[in-house]
Amino acid sequence: YERMKLLTTGRIIGSFLIVTAYFIVLHVSATVGALIHLIANVISIPFFIRTKAHDVVIMLTFLMVISLTKLTTIGG
Repeated sequence: YERMKLLTTGRIIGSFLIVTAYFIVLHVSATVGALIHLIANVISIPFFIRTKAHDVVIMLTFLMVISLTKLTTIGG
């Protein structure tokens, strides 16, 4: 029960950070927004693995790769 509560809290924080990252990408910095988005996905994925929502895990992993490509092309 406690583990699921922790995972649910992570999902909620991750969802909030995804919205925050979107705002930051649009109004502040694409790089900072991509970093926050990557962190949000890392926080959220364990919940979706536990609940067997594999389609969401695949989608978030794909979005993480996009964020990583932005972070690895900084300055280039």
